[in-house]
Amino acid sequence: MKSPYVNELEPKWVKRVITTSFLVRSKEIRQKKTGEPYLSLLLGDRTGQVDAKMWDNVNDTMLETFDRDDFVKVKGLVQIFQNRPQITIHNVRRMDDGEIDFADYFPSSRRDPEEMWTELRTATAAIANPHLKALVDGLLDDQDVARRFRRAPAAKQIHHAYLGGLLEHVLSLCALARAVAAHYPNVDYDLLLTGVVLHDIGKIYELNYERGFSYSDDGQLLGHITIALRMVADKLRTLPDFPPPLRSLVEHMILSHHGQLEFGSPKLPQFPEALLLHYLDDLDSKMECMRALIENDHQVEGSFTGWSAPLERAALKKDRYLNGKRPGPEGTPEAVQPEPDSAFGGKLKLALQPADVKRES
Repeated sequence: MKSPYVNELEPKWVKRVITTSFLVRSKEIRQKKTGEPYLSLLLGDRTGQVDAKMWDNVNDTMLETFDRDDFVKVKGLVQIFQNRPQITIHNVRRMDDGEIDFADYFPSSRRDPEEMWTELRTATAAIANPHLKALVDGLLDDQDVARRFRRAPAAKQIHHAYLGGLLEHVLSLCALARAVAAHYPNVDYDLLLTGVVLHDIGKIYELNYERGFSYSDDGQLLGHITIALRMVADKLRTLPDFPPPLRSLVEHMILSHHGQLEFGSPKLPQFPEALLLHYLDDLDSKMECMRALIENDHQVEGSFTGWSAPLERAALKKDRYLNGKRPGPEGTPEAVQPEPDSAFGGKLKLALQPADVKRES
């Protein structure tokens, strides 16, 4: 087992040299003021990611040693930069797959995927409408769909961005749909549950998740909404008795689940089940995003996390705030807490985010 993990790089590790392994999440060659190259890396494991810099001995031979999505053994000094841990790398080498345990490097659901899959099939077995049940069962009975659904993340980086995250997200929505539909007698639970199961099904092909998380070619060209519509259309060819108006309702729920045109939905939700699906999806994604933001934040000092573009805010670390904890190396002055972002500063950070940051819900 590797050690330390990213989430173990607490203040006690500052000014200590560590030797451990990571997955290279990103690799950039930059220039010092002198014109010499240096490496800026984002390194990760199953617990998070950490910035790293290699300032010296960055020659052509070393640059060709490893690339993004490679595993590397790193020796370097842990430091604090801008209130976060950062590694200054002394030596780095590429590792062969046989040297590592993949489970150390890829975040995954804490739940067993087979257990979750059984729970999903139990939930969908309750669909009473025979047409909707045939559509959902037809898609989930496909072996390739089932295999990918068990493993896929729900997003590249925003929410449920870990192996099994899509299935966990859908199960969370199933539970919310049961509770909320019971409160609104005008809601068709079968239709809502069908939308819950199918709204993100295109993500099983939109994302690559065999090594790092990235967009597939079809993901880049089409996106998960279009891929989901294609999957539904292919399955409906085998269901000739499926009512055309009901088909339009299912397709509309997939098209509109992001809720807003600027977030990638070509249509706004226009009937109760579609609107409810959007709000439940948005609620679950944002609650998971906030949980992960607080749990994975590596700010050394202060009660707030760093800025989150998807949430358009920093989040309060409630336990640290209530308990007055201010961890720091013994005998060292406390780091200065950064000033919170102004409203303009926060909006500027959001505007500078890549387009794909807004489209993953």
